[in-house]
Amino acid sequence: MARKGRGLPPEVNAGSMADIAFLLLIFFLVTTTIGVDQGINRLLPRWEENPPVPPINERNILTVLVNKDNQLLVEEKIVELKDLRQTAIEFLENNGNGSCAYCNGKKDPNSSDSPGDAVISLNNDGQTSYEMYIAVQNELVAAYNFLRDRECKRRYGMTFTEMEYIYNDPASKATEGLVEDLKPKVEKIQELFPMRLSEAEPKK
Repeated sequence: MARKGRGLPPEVNAGSMADIAFLLLIFFLVTTTIGVDQGINRLLPRWEENPPVPPINERNILTVLVNKDNQLLVEEKIVELKDLRQTAIEFLENNGNGSCAYCNGKKDPNSSDSPGDAVISLNNDGQTSYEMYIAVQNELVAAYNFLRDRECKRRYGMTFTEMEYIYNDPASKATEGLVEDLKPKVEKIQELFPMRLSEAEPKK
């Protein structure tokens, strides 16, 4: 007499599993924050065929050159990268004409008159490495940020870096009145230390 075969196990209802997977997919799509790479923040001037040349005194220009060997020259003198930030800070707040009440400069008559007059001119060789280019940019921007942070902390009790981050943070806009309160303060610090960083076309 043949033995009866055992019955097959009951089938698993996959319909509910598919629903759960779909809900998880929606959850991750909604909650996941996608990072966006940001480049160097630079606003290029509008192109003009014959742009007017603004009158700039030579002492108000700090010339920074990076040659093909990644050597850094400031006013035709070799400078180490670690010293570039302090060199830029001293130039920006030199206060040669004594008009800057918030500057701690040396008032060197051969250097910049005020932060509003000071211009940093950056020139790169066509063979300058990308790493060196970014490193020089970081040091120059850090010089501006140092001066802005110091003055902002003195006036408003917080650094400009912190204030600008909150001002530009989309989440902070949900707080009523916060952005409106920070806007004039951010603009005031930017006015006191305007970022006048000029870049020439790389030399081939």
